[in-house]
Amino acid sequence: MANTNREKLFCEFPAVSTEQWEQVITADLKGADYERKLVWRTGEGFNVRPYYRAENLEGIRFMGSQAGEFPYVRGTRKHNRWCVHQTVEVKCPKEANAEALKLLDAGVDSLGFAIAGEEFSAADLDTLLAGIYVPAVELTFGGTAVAKTAELVLAKLEKEEIAKGDAHVNFCIDPLVKNLASKGAFCSPNGEKCFARIAELIRRTAEYKHIRVVTVSGETFSNAGSTIVEELAFTLSAGHDYLVRLTEAGIPVDTAARKLRFSMAVTSNYFMEMAKFRAARMLWANIVKGYGPEKECACKMFTHAVTSTWNQTVYDPYVNMLRGTTEAMSASIAGVHSLEVTPFDAAYETPDEFSKRIARNAELLLKHESHFDQVVDPAGGSYYIENLTQSIAAEAWKLFLEIEEKGGYTAAYEAGFVVERVKASAAAKDKNIATRRQILLGANQYPNFTEVAGEQITAASVARTAAEGNVLVPYRGAMAFEAMRLTTDRSGKAPKAFMLTCGSLAMARARAQFSCNFFACAGIKVIDNTFFKSIEEGVEAALASKAEIVVVCAADDDYAVAAPKVKELLGDKAMLVVAGAPACAPELEAQGIRNFINVKSNVLETLKFYLKELGI
Repeated sequence: MANTNREKLFCEFPAVSTEQWEQVITADLKGADYERKLVWRTGEGFNVRPYYRAENLEGIRFMGSQAGEFPYVRGTRKHNRWCVHQTVEVKCPKEANAEALKLLDAGVDSLGFAIAGEEFSAADLDTLLAGIYVPAVELTFGGTAVAKTAELVLAKLEKEEIAKGDAHVNFCIDPLVKNLASKGAFCSPNGEKCFARIAELIRRTAEYKHIRVVTVSGETFSNAGSTIVEELAFTLSAGHDYLVRLTEAGIPVDTAARKLRFSMAVTSNYFMEMAKFRAARMLWANIVKGYGPEKECACKMFTHAVTSTWNQTVYDPYVNMLRGTTEAMSASIAGVHSLEVTPFDAAYETPDEFSKRIARNAELLLKHESHFDQVVDPAGGSYYIENLTQSIAAEAWKLFLEIEEKGGYTAAYEAGFVVERVKASAAAKDKNIATRRQILLGANQYPNFTEVAGEQITAASVARTAAEGNVLVPYRGAMAFEAMRLTTDRSGKAPKAFMLTCGSLAMARARAQFSCNFFACAGIKVIDNTFFKSIEEGVEAALASKAEIVVVCAADDDYAVAAPKVKELLGDKAMLVVAGAPACAPELEAQGIRNFINVKSNVLETLKFYLKELGI
């Protein structure tokens, strides 16, 4: 009866064809260009349409598979219970152990240990893991001398006779991505020593079903400024290079594939990140299948996600909480094995107990209050997400094949191909941020007007390290704006920008708001005003404020008269700026008015110019 009623209900609504939708859209555009207005050209190299329909799913080959089924687009498992991961820095094993025990009581079920220093012993490991029941928690070891740590951990597992199926341990050994990206070269010719040691560890852990020896650190690319497609393609390529090297060393592909763990960043590009992880599982499954594994489960991709550091800001840092939350949502909806949310203050100080608690609570809220862990692949079937998955997969596969033609990941990296691609993408992002085509809230748009950098924000916090040689250097997109603003904060000066609002009230207010946001990005104090009835009144108030910059905010039609009059009354007592790009700009320039700001301005370079003029 219910189905019959549903059919009758939908029968009351006649089908609307795509042609009908397009006709209405075209009429609403009133002659505007459809492609320019409504089609988004992504940095990943494909277009995103304003809407998708069921017909857009036609031809997508992976449709119809379920979670736990090849090619694992919808997930490698039939559930969505991810591990809440948090990393503990290990300088003192006893202190790190105390912190780890607190984390386990606070809801963390995947502990990461970043070992600092070379002198980590078996006794230190015992101290570190004291009171931790190994079969009940996932353990991940990174930091320095990870291979040595791995041997210590394996010796402990054997000594304590922990069942081979009960140990869930990961090691962040990654000569191909992490080491090569930071050093530009292997520690031995072609990394022979590294890979011989990896092969030895894999053979030793062959019967341990849940021990992963290698972690492919894909976040390295993302945090250096790569696109989502590049991060995915380079990560897959490096993973494939590991497969090739390990199988050539005599390790069966089933064993080699199961010893790889993939770690990738998750950025604030909400839907694209969901699609990335779905595409990653599908592509990796097909790569491994090409080697003819005995069991199909060897094709499953084991994924860890960590929220991006690239888009974190040191100014208005609490916004990082919001970024981390949406990024965690993307990863959890996409169905990762484990997830770590980066603390909101990590960009400028060692995270404290509060910031770490907020970070893990973002995940715990998604689990225990939003119940994201109770739904498998909630994005599955969405016309939009499925098409994004297909598009990202297609572009990443194209780049993956290009790398293979160059001889594989190692050859492509050593030839400079990887670094050149990432640097080009980073430069494009930097330009978009400078011109506000890409927004970083609190940095290049809508800054906190009253915020002044605290002592914890240092020049080192906002300084971008120059890349020397064939290496990838992580940075944050907001650094250029932050460095500029910090210079203002520490200059000992307090420059002011006064909004002289006149003419049309609506346009005056709109342009005053735009200009306030513009100048505040450089740490310049803004003095906003509702409206001045006359230009004389506005100039008098501007001079009384002793502002170094006076911004005329009016309608385009008002500027031909208003701007020259302000210039005459203001004289050389302040720098005059016109908000907008009026048609009369050439006439105004002829009268000596040369400073304009508008939506097409390069905000970063323009603000640097004004600061220089102010002697900062």
